Amino acid sequence: MAFHNPPDAEIAALLNGAKTIALVGASANPARASHEVMAFLQRKGHRVIPVNPGLAGQTLLGETVVARIADLPVKVDMADVFRPVEYIGGVVDECIAAGIAAVWTQLELIDEAAAERARAAGMTVVMDRCPKIDYPRLGIRGPGVQPG
Repeated sequence: MAFHNPPDAEIAALLNGAKTIALVGASANPARASHEVMAFLQRKGHRVIPVNPGLAGQTLLGETVVARIADLPVKVDMADVFRPVEYIGGVVDECIAAGIAAVWTQLELIDEAAAERARAAGMTVVMDRCPKIDYPRLGIRGPGVQPG
């Protein structure tokens, strides 16, 4: 069965409602997409906590990097995943164990079995999408951007 994302209205509601996001696979390199998307999400009003075992304990864009999802210092609303497809299943399982409400994988990253497990656990699942692209496409502002 082919993977299908939720309707645009549900994706917009997710981005507007996710105040705190774990960014799995965060990079300290400003040229990397994960770094750029983290900064973008912060500008939109999200608190973004970077997850990367190789950078754990360091500060990235004002936030302390944690090694894994289980190490997150606060409950997060969504995990945005920048990891190769072969790691998505494990990341999704960590998200389920942590009680995270939504998981989002970046462009070209789809793991149908992981999506099925996440949905069975009651999670919202978005795959093969990028919030930096969907924000303007859907005309949304984010939780911290005031109308005006």
